[in-house]
Order: sequence, then C-alpha cells, then structure tokens
Amino acid sequence: MDRAALDLATIHYPNLQPEPFLDQLNELASSLGDRLRNFNDGRDFVEKASSYLFGELGFHGNETDFFDPLNSCLNQVLERRTGIPITLAVMYMEIARRLHMPVFGIGLPRHFVLEFNDGNFATYIDPFHGGRRITAQECFALAGAKVADPILLQRATPKQIAMRMLQNLQGVYLRAGDHEKAVSTLDLLLLGAPEIGSWYKRRGML
Repeated sequence: MDRAALDLATIHYPNLQPEPFLDQLNELASSLGDRLRNFNDGRDFVEKASSYLFGELGFHGNETDFFDPLNSCLNQVLERRTGIPITLAVMYMEIARRLHMPVFGIGLPRHFVLEFNDGNFATYIDPFHGGRRITAQECFALAGAKVADPILLQRATPKQIAMRMLQNLQGVYLRAGDHEKAVSTLDLLLLGAPEIGSWYKRRGML
C-alpha cells in the first residue's frame, strides 16, 4: 500500500521518487521495533505505536486545513507529520506491516480507522486523533451511524483504500478548482471502476 499511496501522490508531485519515503517508513518501523518488549504482545505494540508515532514524533490529524491536498500525499504526511485519517492510517499500517503486526484499515463513512487483531488482543485505533484506542461503539459514532451495523467495520482491501484516497484527492482538487488534477484522479478511478457512468460524465464536464 505504501508504493500505491506514493504513486497517487505523483498527481501532485509528478517527479516524486518513492525510495526516500520508503526508507523513512523502514526507519520508523525499526525505531518502533526497538521500543517493543515482546513482538507477541499486541497491547504493547498498540501502546508503543501510539506513544512513539503520535506522542514522541507528533503525527496528528490536520484539523486546521483538512482539505489541503498535501494531506492526501503520503510523502507530505511523512514530511509534515500531519494528514487526514486515511493517509495517517496507511502510514501506520505500513509501519505495522514491516513489523509483522496485524493491522487493518476500516473505511467508515466520514472517517477511516484501524483495527489491530492478533487473535489474543483486539482494538480499534483512531489515527486522526492521536492514535487513541476506541471501541466499536465509538467507531459507529464516528461514522454517524444510527444503528450499530457490523458491516461498517469490514476491513478495507488495498484497492478500496486506493480508490478512497483517489476520491478524497478528487474532492480537494474540485474544491480548489484544479480541474486538471481532478481529471487525473478520475482517469485512475475509472481504471478501478469503469462501470460507474457518472464519473465519465464528470470527467467530460471537467
């Protein structure tokens, strides 16, 4: 997912080279790994990840300028240590993957959270609000759900994550009036879901 996210960032940064940012993710994973007492202790991993990434390093959700397109570019999330829920989640998942930790993305309506579940310890994590642990009920509240529907907590596939990132980018470019970049996002969205007719219409209008 890290390379896919960096590929998407080339819409904004056409000359972006992914290697320095992949190296940065490797370094973050290595530093977090050094802080773990036991790689079989899921609770310890979640606590240390929150303390290191969101406490010590200061990664946080960009609440002051949520619609800045840089929030959707993983390279800028790593550089500026701020972003939107899905890009912060991708960063967290990729660090966890390097440490062989079972972390999954949950694409709630209106929000994106994480699930840690190793069969012994399970929790949900909100990367936008300091990596705090949250319950399923809090997930439903973040989603604005009136009914606690378990289907909302389904794990997102890499393709679903990439498509959601593209839709976020499209939204911020439309908001900014950057039609050229919005068309670029639509080109990729149509590759992923060519059956959605409304996107062809929108692309033609742009």
